[in-house]
Amino acid sequence: MARRRSFLAELFDFILAHKAWLLAPIILVLVLAGLLIILGGTKAAPFIYTLF
Repeated sequence: MARRRSFLAELFDFILAHKAWLLAPIILVLVLAGLLIILGGTKAAPFIYTLF
């Protein structure tokens, strides 16, 4: 049986195979925005707000 691969592994393989390096910064910005949203609801929120 074929082993299932994770989404991140598939995405990385796609970027390598299709030489779609333009997607890397877009994905990085989306991940950072997601982290800010997640951390915005925690006790770390006051420290994040001082960055902006």
